[in-house]
This record gives sequence, C-alpha cells and structure tokens, in this order.
Amino acid sequence: MVQAVILFVVGLILICIGGDRLVDAAVAIAKKLGIPQIVVGATIVSLGTTLPEILVSTTAAFDGSAAIAAGNAFGSIICNTALIAGLTQTIRPSQKVEFASIAWRSAFFFVTLIGMNVFGYVTGAFNRPAGIVLLLLFALYAYLNIKRSSAEGGEEEAGEEAGEVSLPKQILILAVCAALLYVGANLLVDNGIFIAEAIGVPERVIAVTFIALGTSLPELVTSIMSLIKGYGNVGLGNVIGANILNMLLVIGIPSAIAGIPLELSTVTIDMPLALLVMAVLLVPILIRKKASRLQGVALLGIYGAYCVVSFL
Repeated sequence: MVQAVILFVVGLILICIGGDRLVDAAVAIAKKLGIPQIVVGATIVSLGTTLPEILVSTTAAFDGSAAIAAGNAFGSIICNTALIAGLTQTIRPSQKVEFASIAWRSAFFFVTLIGMNVFGYVTGAFNRPAGIVLLLLFALYAYLNIKRSSAEGGEEEAGEEAGEVSLPKQILILAVCAALLYVGANLLVDNGIFIAEAIGVPERVIAVTFIALGTSLPELVTSIMSLIKGYGNVGLGNVIGANILNMLLVIGIPSAIAGIPLELSTVTIDMPLALLVMAVLLVPILIRKKASRLQGVALLGIYGAYCVVSFL
C-alpha cells in the first residue's frame, strides 16, 4: 500500500509538470501560426490530454472490462465538463469566446452524442460497425479542423514575439509534455484503482468516478494552468475537444476492435447527463459569447450530485 501511495504521488507530480509546460507550448504554437487559443486547445492540446482515456478504454476492451471502457469515456466527459469546466468557469468565466470556433464543434458534439445515445439504447452495445463509423467521424472532425483553421484565424492573438518562437521546438515540448501526462495518469490511475478495489468499490463506480477523474487530470491541470497564465480559452477549447475525442476515439477504437456491450445505466444516466452538462456549459456561451460564474456553480453542483448518486 505504501508503494501504491508513492507511485500515486509521482504520477500526480508528472501530470502537474506536463500540464504546466504543455500550456506554454500550445500558446506559443497558437501565436506562431496566428490561430485562436481555443482552436489549439480543441485540437492539439485535447489530443494530448485525451491519451490516458484512449489507453485505459482500449486496454479495458482487450481485457473484457466493458463497464470500464464505456464508463471511462462518458464519465470523463461528465468530469471534464461538470468538474473541470465548472471549476474554471466559477473561478474565471471565459470572455470574448470565438463564436465560429465554438458553434460547429458544439453542433458536432451534440449530434454525435445524441446519435450514440439512441443507437446504444436500441442495440445495447457499440459493435464493430459502430466503432468504424466513430473512427470515420474522427477523420471528418480532423478534416474540418484543418479546413476551418484559416477561417478561424486569430491574428489579434499573435504577439510581437511570435516570430521568435521555434515551431519545431514547441512541438517537441508539446510531445514530451503529452508523454509526461500519459505516464503520470497511468501511475495515478493504476495505483488509485488498487486502493479503490482494496476498499470494495464496484467496477462501474470506479470507472465513472475514480478512473474518469484520474484520466481527466491532464485536462484539469491544463485548464488550471491556462487560467493562471491568463489563457482561459485554451482550457475551454481543451474541454470541448477532449469531450469530442472521448466519443470518437475512446469509444471508437475499442468498439472497432472488440465491440462494447453497454450497461443500462450508461445509456440512461451517463450519456444523457453528459449531454445535459455540455448544454449547460455551451448554450449560454453560444448565446452571449461569454460564460458566467453561475454556469460554473451549476456544473459543480451537478457533478457533486452525480458522484453521490453513483456511490449510493
């Protein structure tokens, strides 16, 4: 148990270091390329911070732990939105949000999740064809990000120092930081699960709370560091992008490999709640082009209630 606690702390330290430098590298890349911070957060940063979820769900699918594979993905969406976005919006609500950057990603998220919820409810599983469709949707999402990057250009965010930034160096730093997040999250989750199982916590509860929180720590640290450094829109973009990748890759890859049978609670509680918290976060921003502290408080309240109900 002592070893597990030590490794747990080491994982936390690696995540904090990786998250801190990842934000700096992402913002430097945004300035160099002249694109909005929220776009970088929704693409490059979110891909790096979603690696732990992808690993956990894919490994769980191979091991036959379907409850962990599905619960981790939707639990992470709920955690990313209700806890992480809720916390950051309570501390410092996002201002001057790029409407064009948010609007199409929001529509993409809601249409995909509603389709997945209906399909999962009717069939009770995400089979291989469904997994392949999700991976094709990821290819479409990546294409749209590339195609729309020029239209979402953020010249106003490009500072004078942009010309001094070495793009290859920042990309290397970004990759190293993503690796630190990956290793740190694995150490934290593996040892955290050991501790949780020792006290008799059920598998699904571990998946939608502890594992989801553990694999979402990169998003949490990245969002907090973004706030501290004054780049709040990086954190917001990271949450939105990570949630989309949770659906397309964290569910898509294991589904395409082996299929994922779904528990009734996943399609009746976890998926609808993921839809609700994203609506609470995004709809007011789409209307007002800025967030409010009230949204953050509401999201934190929802997450607290969700954890209590899950454990009970």
